Amino acid sequence: MRFPDFSFEKSLYKKGYKFVAGVDEVGRGCFAGPIVTGCVIFPGDSGFEIPDSIVINDSKKMSPRQREKSSVWIKDRSLAWGIGEVSAGKINKVGMGKAAKIAFRKAISNARKRLGKPIDYLLADAFFVPYVPGLPAKRRRRQLAIVNGDEKSVSIAAASIVAKVYRDNLMLCLSKRPKYRKYGWGRNKGYGTKEHQNAIKKHGITRQHRKQFVETWINNSSSSRVQ
Repeated sequence: MRFPDFSFEKSLYKKGYKFVAGVDEVGRGCFAGPIVTGCVIFPGDSGFEIPDSIVINDSKKMSPRQREKSSVWIKDRSLAWGIGEVSAGKINKVGMGKAAKIAFRKAISNARKRLGKPIDYLLADAFFVPYVPGLPAKRRRRQLAIVNGDEKSVSIAAASIVAKVYRDNLMLCLSKRPKYRKYGWGRNKGYGTKEHQNAIKKHGITRQHRKQFVETWINNSSSSRVQ
């Protein structure tokens, strides 16, 4: 199995970019809950290594225990990290595309505040992030969109891990509230599993649901039955 490495980061360090940030998102395709983004900036010195006991990979390919352990290590060993969260209510108002961009800018801004200095370069998973806070206008081209970036770049993979752990814990907390228990978010994390679908059919949607996502699913389900 091929794991992410520092190839992209090292090539940028050699060009003089000191603070290289990786960003990624989690929860885009869920029926419920926020979209969450992560941003991580690792040290650029050549002596920095990941111990064998820590797994840094696409967060979807890791176990919950691996993610939890790695998230703690990432926060401890990175120069800075940040989380961006946009609620289901906001997603319902502005749409997923705009909500994701807002979440990315929040994560980057939070990481930059912890860093205390401008970010030199941004590595993103698959697409560019417009109007990046901390990147002066003349630096806005200092981004690289990497297809399947969380499988190739350690910084992007690390961002996906901290975001995934944050969001999973958030959905677990929500699932414990009496009015949300029936949706099983502690298990499905808001994704459209059979369990979640059946709960929506029986109990309807809540303020934590993304209306357009659920409506699209209902319409597709209806079309399938008609055919």
